[in-house]
Formats: sequence, structure tokens, C-alpha cells
Amino acid sequence: MLAKALSGLQVYEDPNVLIGFDRADDGGVYRLDDQRALVQTVDFFTPIVDDPFIYGQITAANSLSDIYAMGGTPRFALSIVGFPDQHLGEEVLHEILRGGTEKMNEAQVPVIGGHSVQDKEIKFGYCVTGLVDPARIYSNTGVRAGDALLLTKPLGTGIIATGIKFDKAPAAVSATAIDWMSQLNAPALEQLQKFPVHSVTDVTGFGLLGHAWEMATASGVTLVFQAADIPVMEGAEELARQGMLPGGIESNRRYVGSGVAWNSATEFHQQIMLDPQTSGGLLISLPEKEAEGLSAQLEARGLLGQRIGTVVSLQDTHIQVTS
Repeated sequence: MLAKALSGLQVYEDPNVLIGFDRADDGGVYRLDDQRALVQTVDFFTPIVDDPFIYGQITAANSLSDIYAMGGTPRFALSIVGFPDQHLGEEVLHEILRGGTEKMNEAQVPVIGGHSVQDKEIKFGYCVTGLVDPARIYSNTGVRAGDALLLTKPLGTGIIATGIKFDKAPAAVSATAIDWMSQLNAPALEQLQKFPVHSVTDVTGFGLLGHAWEMATASGVTLVFQAADIPVMEGAEELARQGMLPGGIESNRRYVGSGVAWNSATEFHQQIMLDPQTSGGLLISLPEKEAEGLSAQLEARGLLGQRIGTVVSLQDTHIQVTS
């Protein structure tokens, strides 16, 4: 929605803007000098879990993720709050902020201020600023034919969050999804920075295929995914069978449109690859010969490093899904 609204606007041109809103990247980048650039992003959303503390944690992890996806180190954050203070007690807001602050503390990121407004429903998030080496920015334009594709978190948070909303998700399924959503992507970034990675994006609201489509179109290549290799959170498939499907799945299907060749992919594989994620993992594109080494490094540290596809020269569509 915002991208369409911004299209055609004449913005001030500054040669130090290395990445702006026209690139569909995870954050904006502004060069300070030859060794340093600022990377900034903002994200907020309504609650996806009932516990305000956990909601605050997930929101903080999600807000930090774009900085990691650009290859940056977050330095400070500003909070953004919309809150119906006439209907909910101050203790609810306190718990949201406490959860967010604890996650920011884990990431060693100070929260230095913020802004709040009265709203009909709760909204919470952060504007995060980080630093990145201008020569090592992970942009959507860097994907190359011959690369392998790795994913660092399983999919399914949108479906499971819908199950939580309608009280259909078993406690164990909810707990596992919450653990994944609360996990910072910083440890994964630490490992992938040891390899000649070409491109990274974090998988969030547009789902795996929406963000993959942005990478593929920006780089002029085709991403080929093996549906059977896509990691899925426990319980997501059963909840999908029960109809616990977020509206974002069909929105994301419209977003990628004819840019995907589904071939023989099952309906569930289509749903899970379009499922809007919250605080999802990193989708990494790197040379084929380096993929096994990075995957092993991630797995050795208790992280996921699942190989899910390859990159080829541009075909009839930017995304192809095989069974």
C-alpha cells in the first residue's frame, strides 16, 4: 500500500542515499563516509498473541530483523505506541514495553525515546537505526544465478497466530511458534557474515514468496524452490486444514500474481509459502559451493540453516516451485 502511495513522488536527491524506498529493500541506507553508513527501518503491528509481555518481545525481535537482514548492527531504537488507554489498564502497556525492552536489552540496543498516541486498538513497534559497512550491504539486487537459497526459521507463524486468535492452536504449537518469533536473527547474521553472501532478506508480512519475488525481480533472476524442503512449524498444516488461514495469504498471492509458476505444488505448500510471517527467518542467497558450510555453521549453533532452493538465470517467471 505504501509503495503504491509513494510512487511518482519527487523526493530530494542526495548522493549519500545508497538505498531508498524505491528498492523494496528491508531498510534505507545513508552513507556517512567510506566505512560507515546508517541503516534505518520502522515496523509496528497489532497483537498476535494474548500475553502483552510476549507481544512486546516478538515486536522488538521483528523490528530489529530488518537491520540484520541488511547486514547491519542495530545501535538504538525509538518506540511507537498506539494504545486505547480508556479501555485497557496502564499495566498492560507496561508489560508490552517491558517485553520489548527486555528483547532490546538482549540485542544490546538502547531504547532512547519514542512516541505514543491514543488509538482504538493496540499498535506497537520500533524505529531502529544501525550501522553497516557500505561495501557489505545485503541488498535485494545481489542474487546471482548459481546461488543456493537457505532459510533460518521455519514457516507458519501467520497460520498459527490465526489459530491462537480463534483458540484453535494447541498449547505446544503456540509455544513453539512464540519461541521462533521471539528469536533474534543476530546469531544467524553473525555466522553468515563469515561467508561470501550475495543477498539477504527477512521473511515477514509478504511471506516467503513475496519477499523472494522482490529479490528475484530486483536481481533479474529466477528463484527455484523445492516445496518438500520448506521447513514448516509443527501444527501449521493441521490448523490450515481447519481453515485457520490469515487473509494475508490471498493478499500475498495477488502481490506475486503471475510471477510464480506453481507447477505441481500442493495447496498447503502454496499456503505456507504465502503465509505472512512475523519475526521470520533470513532468506539467504550465496554461492552454491558455500551453502553446505554455512548450513553446518548455523546448525552447529542450534540454528536452522535449511537449503530450500537454487537460483537460475531468468526464466518465464521469477519464481518456480517444484515438488
